Amino acid sequence: MLEFNKVFLSANPWKHRLVFWLGAIIIGVSIALMTLLSEWVVTIFRTISEDYRWFKFFAPPFGIAFTAWLTFRFFPGSQGSGIPQVKTALEIPYTLSERTKLVSLRIAIGKTFLPILGLLSGASVGFGGPATHVGASIMASLGKVANFPTLYMSKGLLLAGSAAGFAAMFSAPLAGIMFAIEEMGRALEERISTLVLTAIIFSGMTAYSILHYSIYFTDNPLDLPWGDEWLAIPFCGIVGGLLGGLFSWIIVSGHHFMRRLKLPYIPVAFICGCIIALIGFVSEGQTFGTGYQMAKNIMYGSAPMDPLLPVYKMLATCATFFSGIPGGLFVPSIATGAGFGANLANWFPIAPASVMIMLTITAYFSGMLQSPLTSFTLILEITHNHDISIPIMAAAFIASGVSKLMNPQPLYRALCDAFQQYLPEQTDEDDDGRTQ
Repeated sequence: MLEFNKVFLSANPWKHRLVFWLGAIIIGVSIALMTLLSEWVVTIFRTISEDYRWFKFFAPPFGIAFTAWLTFRFFPGSQGSGIPQVKTALEIPYTLSERTKLVSLRIAIGKTFLPILGLLSGASVGFGGPATHVGASIMASLGKVANFPTLYMSKGLLLAGSAAGFAAMFSAPLAGIMFAIEEMGRALEERISTLVLTAIIFSGMTAYSILHYSIYFTDNPLDLPWGDEWLAIPFCGIVGGLLGGLFSWIIVSGHHFMRRLKLPYIPVAFICGCIIALIGFVSEGQTFGTGYQMAKNIMYGSAPMDPLLPVYKMLATCATFFSGIPGGLFVPSIATGAGFGANLANWFPIAPASVMIMLTITAYFSGMLQSPLTSFTLILEITHNHDISIPIMAAAFIASGVSKLMNPQPLYRALCDAFQQYLPEQTDEDDDGRTQ
């Protein structure tokens, strides 16, 4: 009993807990702010584009070039999704100052507002990756202020922050847990894992209390009775996995190609902006923005869809990524997967259209990430369609296996090479930061 009281009343464990809890609440507020600003900016872009048709041609090239300049001039390290930066930071010994080039308060500020500026420029921007980067950066900054002494605690902060940001963005705590396991870290000490789970819950509750919603898309119950309709599972899983793998291959191959060329980033961003403007014109403006509204329209079947729309959205997302501005791939990929699912349901009506759309979204997402647990958990949580959880789970694992035939290395693991210069070639430190 005396030993228990000594541990319970000790200052350091409570300091660690308070840093995790406070960080989780700050992350939840920050992600809610990002969400509200993004919705407001999308409305502004749409309104201005309707009133002044020239705006959709002017804003993407000049706005994205300006955003890229701000990114590389004032917020280096905040470019792209942010998940590769966090994964790389987790591999850096805590004694190295290079970690602050990947996760810091400055980067958190840039990652919060630069994707908003990208949206105002018409870019195909998602916020899953930025939310992950913001969360990790906020936690790392708090850990630095609190002077966390050990490697495992500093890694725990990064892991908790990234998972908390992911969970807060989608109001999906279970998906945040799966994301922490699959993407960010596969082995945690018991004390750390408890704090990570607590941070995920705190950030998710904070974001939900501000936004007051947890279902991003349709909450209509879906059903897939046993029978011939179950053939849609392998069909959508294979096709969606191939398409998601193709998207991942384009991103990784183009990333390596552009790094070899070492082109100046502002002209590249301007050209990518011109491509985004052209695609937006051809698609009648549907590829601008996150793709959230596009996905909703497809799921609800509220309007006829151009069969090429998911291809347009995929290309716009690729152009946005290659521009170098901060922005994620998650929501644009959900919209792309929904479009491909609608095409499959129209051309090969094996099962109800809504079910095939949901299966293809999951498969495309899983094929892109090669993280099936995160993929099907996220889709279940943002749609609340638990009646088809087994078909969705099966489609996710099929798609991940198919994607690995095209891309042996997962997307974000392959993108980490851009930040490998921050990793030491050789270190004589063990896991506690002590010299061996």
